[in-house]
Amino acid sequence: DPPSSSSTQNSVVPELPGFYYDSEKNRYFRLLPGHNNYNPLTKETIQYKAMECKRLRLLEDEEMQKKKTARAGLNSSVLLQKRQLGLLSSTSYCRLVHELKVNCMQRRKIEIHSPDSSVAGTNNFKIIVADVACERIFTVNDVEHGGCKYGIINLSGLGKESLTVEMYDNLYFTNRKVNAVCWASLTHPDSHLCLMGIAETPGSASLLPASLFSSTNPGDRPGMLCSFKISTAWSCAWCLNPQADNCFSTGLTRRVLVTNVVTGHRQTFGTSSDVLAQKFAAQTPVLYNGCRSGEIFSIDVRQRNRKGQNWKAIRLFHGSAVTSVHLMEAEHYLMAADMAGKIKLWDLRTAKCVKQYEGHHNEYAILPLHVNEEEGLLTAVGQDCYTRIWSLQDAHLLRTIPSPHPSSKDAIPSVVFSSRLGGSRGVPGLLMAVKQDLYHFSY
Repeated sequence: DPPSSSSTQNSVVPELPGFYYDSEKNRYFRLLPGHNNYNPLTKETIQYKAMECKRLRLLEDEEMQKKKTARAGLNSSVLLQKRQLGLLSSTSYCRLVHELKVNCMQRRKIEIHSPDSSVAGTNNFKIIVADVACERIFTVNDVEHGGCKYGIINLSGLGKESLTVEMYDNLYFTNRKVNAVCWASLTHPDSHLCLMGIAETPGSASLLPASLFSSTNPGDRPGMLCSFKISTAWSCAWCLNPQADNCFSTGLTRRVLVTNVVTGHRQTFGTSSDVLAQKFAAQTPVLYNGCRSGEIFSIDVRQRNRKGQNWKAIRLFHGSAVTSVHLMEAEHYLMAADMAGKIKLWDLRTAKCVKQYEGHHNEYAILPLHVNEEEGLLTAVGQDCYTRIWSLQDAHLLRTIPSPHPSSKDAIPSVVFSSRLGGSRGVPGLLMAVKQDLYHFSY
């Protein structure tokens, strides 16, 4: 592979301060300061050029289907043979089939239809979050004049042949910049949305009925259920455990706020650091929090506020700010990612890290993890704009997907993965929102 040989040659050449060595021309060039507009040769432009070359090469490979399977000798006929001979359990067989399918996914662009045709496809996607059944996707789009536009995309029309989805907006809502979103089940599963806005100081927390974004009964719209001012909000989570019914949590600057949306009762827990990631357990009313300091701790929300921090139960530590936490189904394990690009699987019973998933890239962004236990897959988008998919089982990196757009801070893709996009009879695959486009990687 020529690029790797040039990089090894490059690493042998001594580095001179203020100079850049070009391996192709076999000579040094002086680095110019970034503000110099006359042919500026800076480390940033060199790095960007190298990254762009790599991205375009990977895109070409994807087009040519040069993609090999992530594991040597793994193909569908071998798998089927092993399964028939009883050498593979049905769980292992299903997991390996998903691995094969992930490697064969092909990118296709989705056409977005909107009743208000002036809004479809004109604003950059910032966040997409699927409901539990993967039937609907809540979208947050940046608007040119500042603020955000919210919408819900219905995935029921997403078939193997047709690639069209309906998007419903609500343009009458005051659209604050949004930092965190989660679906909330108040009257029925995924009936509402928790939104954490940080454009203003103070920020705000809102609970919106999902029916605000619907094509039916435009006149009969329910109002916002709850909205209040808070200090800068970083994260949010909804509690599905009946012992802390109708509660959602907000991760703030150096504190956690748990609110009952029906009674209005609030509990505050002071922390020593900003809470950037949150997740409730389903089997117990316990909230897991990931902090800027790298600490992860849990709170049993049934206990009343206590002075100090002796209410912290489990405590784990990352070497960098924790950006995402995910509780595994059996609730004995917790997956967490941080700003150093580390993704770790923690055993909550021993408070030890049992697995690490290598290759994720992060330096300062709050980026989510997407865990699909049934399919045995972990997906994360890095700050370098690559979407990576690992095997949950053995932390093997299965696939690295380049972004269809040049990488930049405002073009980090937002993704959703499911083997049932559009509900129980839906199609499998990965949805990727980047810039103004929505893509489906089908398998």
